[in-house]
Amino acid sequence: MTTLVTGATGNTGRHVVAELVRRGERVRALTRNPAEAAGRFPAEVELVDGTHTAPAKLGTALDGVSRLHITVTAGLAEVGPELVRRAVDAGVRRITVVWGGGVGPVEQAVADSGVEWTRLEPQEFMSNTLTWIEPIQAEGIVREPYDFPSALVHEADIGAVAAIALLDDGHTGRAYNLTGPETLTPRERIAVLSQATGHDIAFATITHEQAVDRLMATGVSRADAEFVIGWYAASDDASRTVDDTVERVTGRPARTFAQWAAEHAERFKKPRVTAD
Repeated sequence: MTTLVTGATGNTGRHVVAELVRRGERVRALTRNPAEAAGRFPAEVELVDGTHTAPAKLGTALDGVSRLHITVTAGLAEVGPELVRRAVDAGVRRITVVWGGGVGPVEQAVADSGVEWTRLEPQEFMSNTLTWIEPIQAEGIVREPYDFPSALVHEADIGAVAAIALLDDGHTGRAYNLTGPETLTPRERIAVLSQATGHDIAFATITHEQAVDRLMATGVSRADAEFVIGWYAASDDASRTVDDTVERVTGRPARTFAQWAAEHAERFKKPRVTAD
């Protein structure tokens, strides 16, 4: 049986692909640029051109697919239900979906699809820390408006749970809250990063509005920027409460932020300048 992974080169999708390959499964990876993605995956992964935000243009991507992994991303709310319908019509019988932070049109379409489904509800991704690369490289400082704890989850753990839910029985109709094994504030994450990189990193507080403006400068709308920064200002209990779902589903402890930091430490260091 073949599994189609949408957003295959994204933060979670690539880990879903890796877990499925590790378990010897046939994987079809959906990506906007198969040629560029070719070097990122083992040769046995079938790369197909397309994006889940344009389901009408998927062509034969769903042919012969029995399992589907979806990550809810920007632009999917309007067309996601069509993606689900096309998948079910094509013969998909099991779907995993990484939610977009709530049960929206896509998540509801999956739940109403009539096939086996599992919804993954990760809290903050450890990969959000990658937004600190530029200021750490440039100035050795991270500027954030709030210093509240978060039960960050490693993207590889999301991928592992997704693969198990796709392949194994007993996960149908479940909504899995996914966190790491500890809660950390930004200051505490910076301390871990400092140790991993071998360089001191400072923390400075900025205002709420400065954080919103910074996010808007990347092309995010004011409404979305206010939502994101507002979440950090008043995060709910689930986002700062450790849940053991990763360990219960995978049979091993969730990965720590120290592990994540060690994996990505080189990305936070200043590039070396070589003389001509």
